[in-house]
Amino acid sequence: MKETNADSTPSFASFGLHPDLLSSILAAGYTSPTPIQAQALPVVMQGRDVMGAAQTGTGKTAAFSLPILHRLMPFATHSASPARHPVRALILTPTRELADQVGASVKLYCKNTPLRSAVVFGGVDINAQRDELRRGCEILIATPGRLLDHIEQKNVNLSQVGIFVLDEADRMLDMGFLPDLDRIVRLLPKQRQSLLFSATFSPEIRKLATSFLRDPVSIEVAARNATADTVTQRAYAAEGDAKRRAVEHIVRSQQLTQVIVFTNTKLGANRLTRQLERSGFKAAAIHGDKSQLERMKVLDAFKADALEILVATDVAARGLDVAGVPCVINYDLPFNPEDYVHRIGRTGRAGAKGEAIALVSADEQHLWQDIQKLIGSKLKLERLSLPNASSHTARARAPQDEIFYKPYQPSTAKAPTRVTKEKTVASGQKKRFVGVLLGGGYY
Repeated sequence: MKETNADSTPSFASFGLHPDLLSSILAAGYTSPTPIQAQALPVVMQGRDVMGAAQTGTGKTAAFSLPILHRLMPFATHSASPARHPVRALILTPTRELADQVGASVKLYCKNTPLRSAVVFGGVDINAQRDELRRGCEILIATPGRLLDHIEQKNVNLSQVGIFVLDEADRMLDMGFLPDLDRIVRLLPKQRQSLLFSATFSPEIRKLATSFLRDPVSIEVAARNATADTVTQRAYAAEGDAKRRAVEHIVRSQQLTQVIVFTNTKLGANRLTRQLERSGFKAAAIHGDKSQLERMKVLDAFKADALEILVATDVAARGLDVAGVPCVINYDLPFNPEDYVHRIGRTGRAGAKGEAIALVSADEQHLWQDIQKLIGSKLKLERLSLPNASSHTARARAPQDEIFYKPYQPSTAKAPTRVTKEKTVASGQKKRFVGVLLGGGYY
Protein backbone atom coordinates (compact mmCIF):
# COMPACT_ATOMS: atom_id res chain seq x y z
CA MET A 1 0.00 0.00 0.00
CA LYS A 2 1.33 3.42 -0.93
CA GLU A 3 2.01 5.87 1.86
CA THR A 4 -0.13 9.01 1.65
CA ASN A 5 -0.37 12.23 3.59
CA ALA A 6 -3.40 13.54 5.41
CA ASP A 7 -5.23 14.74 2.33
CA SER A 8 -4.71 11.42 0.48
CA THR A 9 -2.02 12.83 -1.80
CA PRO A 10 0.90 10.41 -2.30
CA SER A 11 4.08 11.37 -0.47
CA PHE A 12 7.53 11.24 -2.07
CA ALA A 13 8.37 8.32 0.20
CA SER A 14 5.54 6.30 -1.33
CA PHE A 15 7.36 6.00 -4.68
CA GLY A 16 10.28 4.07 -3.25
CA LEU A 17 12.92 6.69 -4.02
CA HIS A 18 16.42 5.95 -2.80
CA PRO A 19 16.80 7.06 0.86
CA ASP A 20 19.69 9.42 0.02
CA LEU A 21 17.52 11.23 -2.55
CA LEU A 22 14.54 11.27 -0.23
CA SER A 23 16.56 12.86 2.56
CA SER A 24 17.71 15.62 0.19
CA ILE A 25 14.26 16.58 -1.06
CA LEU A 26 12.72 16.44 2.41
CA ALA A 27 15.50 18.72 3.70
CA ALA A 28 14.71 21.09 0.83
CA GLY A 29 11.11 21.36 2.04
CA TYR A 30 9.45 19.13 -0.55
CA THR A 31 6.32 17.55 0.91
CA SER A 32 3.72 16.37 -1.61
CA PRO A 33 4.45 15.76 -5.31
CA THR A 34 2.75 17.93 -7.90
CA PRO A 35 0.41 16.23 -10.42
CA ILE A 36 3.11 15.90 -13.10
CA GLN A 37 5.50 14.46 -10.52
CA ALA A 38 2.94 12.02 -9.15
CA GLN A 39 2.26 10.65 -12.65
CA ALA A 40 5.80 10.73 -14.08
CA LEU A 41 7.84 9.42 -11.14
CA PRO A 42 6.65 5.78 -11.17
CA VAL A 43 6.67 5.56 -14.98
CA VAL A 44 10.20 6.94 -15.37
CA MET A 45 11.45 4.77 -12.51
CA GLN A 46 10.17 1.74 -14.47
CA GLY A 47 12.40 2.72 -17.41
CA ARG A 48 9.55 3.63 -19.79
CA ASP A 49 9.84 6.36 -22.42
CA VAL A 50 7.67 9.35 -21.59
CA MET A 51 6.09 12.22 -23.47
CA GLY A 52 5.07 14.64 -20.74
CA ALA A 53 3.22 17.95 -20.82
CA ALA A 54 2.43 20.22 -17.89
CA GLN A 55 1.88 23.87 -17.21
CA THR A 56 5.13 25.69 -16.66
CA GLY A 57 5.99 26.04 -12.98
CA THR A 58 4.39 22.76 -11.95
CA GLY A 59 7.57 20.84 -11.24
CA LYS A 60 8.62 19.17 -14.51
CA THR A 61 12.30 19.24 -13.50
CA ALA A 62 11.78 17.10 -10.41
CA ALA A 63 9.35 14.91 -12.35
CA PHE A 64 12.15 13.61 -14.57
CA SER A 65 15.34 14.24 -12.57
CA LEU A 66 14.36 12.47 -9.35
CA PRO A 67 13.54 9.13 -11.00
CA ILE A 68 16.63 9.44 -13.20
CA LEU A 69 18.84 9.89 -10.15
CA HIS A 70 17.09 6.93 -8.51
CA ARG A 71 17.90 4.75 -11.52
CA LEU A 72 21.55 5.87 -11.47
CA MET A 73 22.13 5.12 -7.79
CA PRO A 74 23.41 1.56 -8.47
CA PHE A 75 26.27 3.19 -10.42
CA ALA A 76 27.13 5.71 -7.68
CA THR A 77 30.74 5.46 -6.52
CA HIS A 78 33.13 7.48 -4.39
CA SER A 79 36.00 6.60 -6.72
CA ALA A 80 37.99 9.62 -7.92
CA SER A 81 38.66 8.01 -11.29
CA PRO A 82 36.88 9.81 -14.19
CA ALA A 83 36.43 6.43 -15.83
CA ARG A 84 34.09 5.45 -13.00
CA HIS A 85 31.92 8.52 -13.68
CA PRO A 86 30.91 8.37 -17.36
CA VAL A 87 27.94 10.38 -18.63
CA ARG A 88 24.93 8.12 -18.09
CA ALA A 89 22.13 10.70 -18.35
CA LEU A 90 21.98 13.61 -20.79
CA ILE A 91 19.49 16.45 -20.32
CA LEU A 92 19.18 18.96 -23.17
CA THR A 93 17.62 22.38 -22.66
CA PRO A 94 17.06 25.22 -25.15
CA THR A 95 18.44 28.09 -23.07
CA ARG A 96 21.33 28.81 -20.76
CA GLU A 97 18.99 29.94 -18.00
CA LEU A 98 17.02 26.70 -18.08
CA ALA A 99 20.21 24.61 -18.14
CA ASP A 100 21.46 26.48 -15.09
CA GLN A 101 18.12 26.01 -13.30
CA VAL A 102 17.95 22.27 -14.03
CA GLY A 103 21.59 21.89 -13.00
CA ALA A 104 20.93 23.60 -9.67
CA SER A 105 17.96 21.31 -9.01
CA VAL A 106 19.90 18.15 -9.86
CA LYS A 107 22.78 19.23 -7.62
CA LEU A 108 20.31 19.82 -4.78
CA TYR A 109 18.64 16.42 -5.19
CA CYS A 110 21.85 14.39 -5.26
CA LYS A 111 23.90 16.31 -2.69
CA ASN A 112 23.80 13.30 -0.31
CA THR A 113 25.03 10.92 -2.99
CA PRO A 114 28.37 10.41 -4.78
CA LEU A 115 26.70 11.08 -8.16
CA ARG A 116 28.31 13.92 -10.09
CA SER A 117 26.58 16.41 -12.35
CA ALA A 118 27.81 19.13 -14.71
CA VAL A 119 26.22 21.96 -16.67
CA VAL A 120 27.57 23.28 -19.97
CA PHE A 121 26.24 26.18 -22.02
CA GLY A 122 27.59 28.92 -24.24
CA GLY A 123 28.59 32.45 -23.35
CA VAL A 124 31.11 31.46 -20.67
CA ASP A 125 34.65 30.09 -20.64
CA ILE A 126 34.70 26.66 -22.27
CA ASN A 127 37.97 25.67 -20.60
CA ALA A 128 36.50 25.48 -17.11
CA GLN A 129 33.71 23.30 -18.48
CA ARG A 130 36.25 21.10 -20.26
CA ASP A 131 38.13 20.51 -17.01
CA GLU A 132 34.92 19.59 -15.18
CA LEU A 133 33.83 17.18 -17.91
CA ARG A 134 37.19 15.46 -17.91
CA ARG A 135 36.85 14.80 -14.17
CA GLY A 136 33.73 12.79 -14.99
CA CYS A 137 30.01 13.19 -14.31
CA GLU A 138 27.03 10.86 -14.45
CA ILE A 139 24.47 13.58 -15.25
CA LEU A 140 25.17 16.19 -17.92
CA ILE A 141 22.85 19.15 -18.49
CA ALA A 142 23.61 21.05 -21.68
CA THR A 143 22.44 23.36 -24.41
CA PRO A 144 22.82 21.81 -27.87
CA GLY A 145 25.38 24.18 -29.37
CA ARG A 146 27.85 24.09 -26.50
CA LEU A 147 27.48 20.30 -26.16
CA LEU A 148 28.48 19.91 -29.82
CA ASP A 149 31.50 22.16 -29.17
CA HIS A 150 32.64 19.81 -26.39
CA ILE A 151 31.99 16.76 -28.54
CA GLU A 152 34.14 18.19 -31.34
CA GLN A 153 36.91 18.93 -28.85
CA LYS A 154 36.59 15.38 -27.50
CA ASN A 155 35.88 16.65 -23.99
CA VAL A 156 32.89 14.34 -23.54
CA ASN A 157 31.85 10.86 -24.61
CA LEU A 158 28.16 9.96 -24.93
CA SER A 159 28.58 6.25 -25.65
CA GLN A 160 27.32 5.19 -22.21
CA VAL A 161 24.25 7.43 -22.04
CA GLY A 162 21.33 5.28 -20.91
CA ILE A 163 18.81 8.07 -20.31
CA PHE A 164 18.14 11.02 -22.61
CA VAL A 165 15.89 13.98 -21.74
CA LEU A 166 14.69 16.67 -24.10
CA ASP A 167 13.30 19.48 -21.96
CA GLU A 168 11.14 22.33 -23.34
CA ALA A 169 11.08 20.55 -26.69
CA ASP A 170 8.74 23.09 -28.27
CA ARG A 171 11.19 25.88 -27.56
CA MET A 172 13.95 23.77 -29.09
CA LEU A 173 12.06 23.73 -32.37
CA ASP A 174 11.19 27.43 -32.15
CA MET A 175 14.89 28.25 -31.79
CA GLY A 176 15.92 26.13 -34.77
CA PHE A 177 17.78 23.43 -32.86
CA LEU A 178 16.41 20.50 -34.85
CA PRO A 179 19.62 19.91 -36.91
CA ASP A 180 21.70 19.98 -33.70
CA LEU A 181 19.28 17.58 -32.02
CA ASP A 182 19.57 15.16 -34.93
CA ARG A 183 23.38 15.21 -34.66
CA ILE A 184 23.31 14.60 -30.92
CA VAL A 185 20.70 11.83 -31.00
CA ARG A 186 22.74 9.94 -33.62
CA LEU A 187 25.66 9.85 -31.15
CA LEU A 188 23.60 8.21 -28.41
CA PRO A 189 23.24 4.45 -27.89
CA LYS A 190 20.11 3.09 -29.55
CA GLN A 191 19.21 1.15 -26.41
CA ARG A 192 18.26 3.91 -23.98
CA GLN A 193 15.36 5.47 -22.15
CA SER A 194 14.13 8.72 -23.72
CA LEU A 195 11.96 11.40 -22.15
CA LEU A 196 10.42 14.42 -23.86
CA PHE A 197 8.97 17.18 -21.69
CA SER A 198 7.31 20.32 -22.89
CA ALA A 199 4.93 22.97 -21.59
CA THR A 200 2.88 22.63 -24.77
CA PHE A 201 2.39 19.96 -27.42
CA SER A 202 2.04 20.90 -31.06
CA PRO A 203 1.78 18.61 -34.11
CA GLU A 204 5.48 19.31 -34.75
CA ILE A 205 6.39 18.17 -31.24
CA ARG A 206 4.39 14.97 -31.63
CA LYS A 207 6.18 14.30 -34.91
CA LEU A 208 9.54 14.84 -33.21
CA ALA A 209 8.54 12.48 -30.41
CA THR A 210 7.84 9.65 -32.83
CA SER A 211 11.36 9.96 -34.21
CA PHE A 212 13.19 8.94 -31.02
CA LEU A 213 10.65 7.76 -28.43
CA ARG A 214 9.68 4.08 -28.24
CA ASP A 215 6.13 3.27 -27.19
CA PRO A 216 6.03 6.32 -24.89
CA VAL A 217 3.64 6.85 -22.03
CA SER A 218 1.82 10.13 -22.61
CA ILE A 219 1.30 12.29 -19.53
CA GLU A 220 -0.71 15.51 -19.72
CA VAL A 221 -1.79 17.02 -16.43
CA ALA A 222 -3.59 20.03 -17.93
CA ALA A 223 -5.40 20.97 -21.09
CA ARG A 224 -3.04 21.80 -23.91
CA ASN A 225 -1.88 25.45 -23.73
CA ALA A 226 -3.85 26.01 -20.53
CA THR A 227 -2.64 28.67 -18.12
CA ALA A 228 -2.23 27.97 -14.42
CA ASP A 229 -5.35 28.66 -12.38
CA THR A 230 -3.13 30.24 -9.72
CA VAL A 231 -2.55 33.20 -12.08
CA THR A 232 -5.10 36.04 -12.27
CA GLN A 233 -5.06 37.57 -15.74
CA ARG A 234 -5.94 41.16 -16.60
CA ALA A 235 -5.64 43.17 -19.80
CA TYR A 236 -5.56 46.94 -20.29
CA ALA A 237 -5.80 49.02 -23.44
CA ALA A 238 -2.72 51.24 -23.69
CA GLU A 239 -1.01 53.15 -26.48
CA GLY A 240 2.52 54.46 -26.87
CA ASP A 241 4.07 56.03 -23.80
CA ALA A 242 0.97 55.14 -21.78
CA LYS A 243 2.37 51.60 -21.59
CA ARG A 244 5.46 52.80 -19.78
CA ARG A 245 3.35 54.96 -17.46
CA ALA A 246 1.08 51.97 -16.85
CA VAL A 247 4.04 49.84 -15.75
CA GLU A 248 5.18 52.54 -13.34
CA HIS A 249 1.65 53.04 -11.98
CA ILE A 250 1.06 49.30 -11.46
CA VAL A 251 4.36 48.80 -9.63
CA ARG A 252 3.88 51.89 -7.44
CA SER A 253 0.19 51.49 -6.67
CA GLN A 254 0.52 47.80 -5.78
CA GLN A 255 3.86 48.34 -4.02
CA LEU A 256 5.40 45.48 -5.98
CA THR A 257 9.02 44.61 -5.33
CA GLN A 258 9.59 41.91 -7.98
CA VAL A 259 8.07 42.33 -11.43
CA ILE A 260 9.04 40.82 -14.78
CA VAL A 261 8.17 42.96 -17.80
CA PHE A 262 8.34 41.31 -21.23
CA THR A 263 9.20 43.12 -24.45
CA ASN A 264 9.62 41.70 -27.94
CA THR A 265 12.94 43.32 -28.85
CA LYS A 266 16.34 43.87 -27.28
CA LEU A 267 16.22 47.55 -28.24
CA GLY A 268 12.81 47.92 -26.64
CA ALA A 269 14.03 46.22 -23.46
CA ASN A 270 17.01 48.57 -23.17
CA ARG A 271 14.90 51.66 -23.86
CA LEU A 272 12.22 50.76 -21.32
CA THR A 273 14.87 49.96 -18.70
CA ARG A 274 16.46 53.39 -19.15
CA GLN A 275 13.07 55.08 -18.82
CA LEU A 276 12.25 53.15 -15.66
CA GLU A 277 15.64 53.98 -14.16
CA ARG A 278 15.06 57.67 -14.90
CA SER A 279 11.82 57.38 -12.96
CA GLY A 280 13.74 56.05 -9.99
CA PHE A 281 13.05 52.32 -10.27
CA LYS A 282 15.72 49.70 -9.73
CA ALA A 283 15.51 48.02 -13.13
CA ALA A 284 17.73 45.97 -15.42
CA ALA A 285 17.34 44.25 -18.78
CA ILE A 286 18.10 40.70 -19.84
CA HIS A 287 18.22 39.62 -23.48
CA GLY A 288 20.32 37.81 -26.05
CA ASP A 289 22.88 40.60 -26.51
CA LYS A 290 23.91 40.36 -22.87
CA SER A 291 26.81 38.05 -22.10
CA GLN A 292 26.03 35.02 -20.00
CA LEU A 293 27.91 36.51 -17.05
CA GLU A 294 25.87 39.72 -17.35
CA ARG A 295 22.63 37.76 -17.51
CA MET A 296 23.55 35.67 -14.47
CA LYS A 297 24.51 38.81 -12.54
CA VAL A 298 21.16 40.46 -13.34
CA LEU A 299 19.20 37.32 -12.41
CA ASP A 300 21.09 36.98 -9.13
CA ALA A 301 20.31 40.61 -8.29
CA PHE A 302 16.64 40.09 -9.12
CA LYS A 303 16.43 36.95 -7.00
CA ALA A 304 18.10 38.81 -4.12
CA ASP A 305 15.48 41.63 -4.30
CA ALA A 306 18.14 44.11 -5.39
CA LEU A 307 16.00 44.87 -8.47
CA GLU A 308 12.35 45.82 -8.57
CA ILE A 309 11.80 45.33 -12.29
CA LEU A 310 13.39 42.81 -14.65
CA VAL A 311 12.79 43.77 -18.29
CA ALA A 312 13.21 40.71 -20.48
CA THR A 313 12.80 39.42 -23.98
CA ASP A 314 11.64 35.84 -24.46
CA VAL A 315 15.11 34.59 -23.56
CA ALA A 316 13.75 34.62 -19.99
CA ALA A 317 10.32 33.17 -20.72
CA ARG A 318 11.71 29.64 -20.28
CA GLY A 319 13.87 28.54 -17.43
CA LEU A 320 13.58 31.65 -15.29
CA ASP A 321 12.59 30.26 -11.91
CA VAL A 322 12.35 32.94 -9.24
CA ALA A 323 10.28 32.04 -6.21
CA GLY A 324 7.49 34.40 -5.32
CA VAL A 325 7.34 36.69 -8.37
CA PRO A 326 3.93 38.33 -7.80
CA CYS A 327 3.38 39.91 -11.20
CA VAL A 328 4.31 39.55 -14.86
CA ILE A 329 3.54 42.35 -17.34
CA ASN A 330 3.39 41.86 -21.09
CA TYR A 331 4.56 45.29 -22.26
CA ASP A 332 4.55 43.92 -25.82
CA LEU A 333 2.32 41.01 -26.75
CA PRO A 334 4.29 38.06 -28.14
CA PHE A 335 3.93 37.27 -31.84
CA ASN A 336 3.59 33.57 -31.00
CA PRO A 337 0.54 33.14 -28.73
CA GLU A 338 2.09 30.09 -27.03
CA ASP A 339 4.84 32.36 -25.72
CA TYR A 340 2.16 34.17 -23.72
CA VAL A 341 1.58 30.94 -21.78
CA HIS A 342 5.29 30.63 -21.02
CA ARG A 343 5.68 34.28 -20.06
CA ILE A 344 2.89 34.34 -17.52
CA GLY A 345 4.12 31.02 -16.18
CA ARG A 346 6.89 32.98 -14.45
CA THR A 347 4.34 33.90 -11.76
CA GLY A 348 1.92 31.74 -9.81
CA ARG A 349 4.53 28.99 -9.56
CA ALA A 350 4.43 25.97 -7.24
CA GLY A 351 0.91 26.74 -6.08
CA ALA A 352 1.54 30.40 -5.20
CA LYS A 353 -0.80 33.15 -6.39
CA GLY A 354 0.29 35.48 -9.18
CA GLU A 355 -0.99 38.19 -11.49
CA ALA A 356 -0.41 38.53 -15.24
CA ILE A 357 -1.13 41.87 -16.91
CA ALA A 358 -1.22 42.49 -20.65
CA LEU A 359 -0.92 45.99 -22.11
CA VAL A 360 -2.65 45.91 -25.49
CA SER A 361 -2.34 48.61 -28.15
CA ALA A 362 -4.68 48.99 -31.12
CA ASP A 363 -2.22 47.36 -33.52
CA GLU A 364 -1.88 44.36 -31.16
CA GLN A 365 -5.58 43.53 -31.13
CA HIS A 366 -5.10 40.63 -33.54
CA LEU A 367 -2.34 39.20 -31.31
CA TRP A 368 -4.62 39.47 -28.28
CA GLN A 369 -7.39 37.67 -30.15
CA ASP A 370 -4.98 34.85 -31.06
CA ILE A 371 -3.92 34.53 -27.42
CA GLN A 372 -7.51 34.43 -26.21
CA LYS A 373 -8.34 31.77 -28.77
CA LEU A 374 -5.35 29.66 -27.75
CA ILE A 375 -6.07 29.69 -24.01
CA GLY A 376 -9.84 29.55 -24.41
CA SER A 377 -10.52 32.82 -22.65
CA LYS A 378 -12.64 35.91 -23.32
CA LEU A 379 -10.82 38.42 -21.17
CA LYS A 380 -12.10 41.93 -21.86
CA LEU A 381 -9.80 44.90 -22.19
CA GLU A 382 -10.09 47.29 -19.25
CA ARG A 383 -9.22 50.96 -19.01
CA LEU A 384 -6.46 51.80 -16.56
CA SER A 385 -6.74 55.17 -14.85
CA LEU A 386 -3.27 56.71 -14.92
CA PRO A 387 -1.95 59.77 -13.09
CA ASN A 388 -1.71 62.91 -15.22
CA ALA A 389 1.58 62.65 -17.08
CA SER A 390 2.28 66.39 -16.82
CA SER A 391 1.85 66.39 -13.04
CA HIS A 392 3.79 63.18 -12.46
CA THR A 393 6.97 63.66 -10.44
CA ALA A 394 9.69 61.08 -10.92
CA ARG A 395 11.42 59.44 -7.99
CA ALA A 396 14.67 61.14 -7.08
CA ARG A 397 17.89 59.45 -8.07
CA ALA A 398 19.40 60.54 -4.76
CA PRO A 399 18.07 62.57 -1.83
CA GLN A 400 19.59 65.81 -3.14
CA ASP A 401 18.73 65.27 -6.81
CA GLU A 402 15.55 65.56 -8.82
CA ILE A 403 15.07 64.76 -12.48
CA PHE A 404 13.20 67.36 -14.49
CA TYR A 405 11.60 67.10 -17.90
CA LYS A 406 10.36 69.55 -20.50
CA PRO A 407 8.78 68.85 -23.87
CA TYR A 408 11.36 68.05 -26.48
CA GLN A 409 11.54 70.69 -29.19
CA PRO A 410 13.27 69.37 -32.34
CA SER A 411 16.10 71.59 -33.39
CA THR A 412 19.21 71.59 -35.52
CA ALA A 413 21.09 72.98 -32.60
CA LYS A 414 24.01 71.61 -30.73
CA ALA A 415 24.81 68.15 -29.52
CA PRO A 416 23.26 67.09 -26.20
CA THR A 417 24.80 68.82 -23.21
CA ARG A 418 24.50 67.73 -19.59
CA VAL A 419 23.60 70.66 -17.36
CA THR A 420 23.11 71.24 -13.67
CA LYS A 421 20.91 73.93 -12.11
CA GLU A 422 20.37 74.92 -8.52
CA LYS A 423 17.42 76.62 -6.91
CA THR A 424 16.68 77.69 -3.36
CA VAL A 425 13.56 76.17 -1.86
CA ALA A 426 11.48 77.62 0.98
CA SER A 427 13.61 76.03 3.67
CA GLY A 428 16.67 77.82 2.35
CA GLN A 429 18.30 74.56 1.21
CA LYS A 430 19.54 74.10 -2.32
CA LYS A 431 18.47 71.26 -4.58
CA ARG A 432 20.33 70.23 -7.72
CA PHE A 433 18.36 69.61 -10.89
CA VAL A 434 20.11 67.42 -13.44
CA GLY A 435 19.05 67.05 -17.04
CA VAL A 436 20.23 66.88 -20.61
CA LEU A 437 19.73 69.91 -22.82
CA LEU A 438 18.39 68.86 -26.21
CA GLY A 439 17.64 71.69 -28.63
CA GLY A 440 15.78 73.84 -26.14
CA GLY A 441 14.26 71.13 -23.92
CA TYR A 442 15.55 69.09 -21.00
CA TYR A 443 15.47 65.31 -21.06
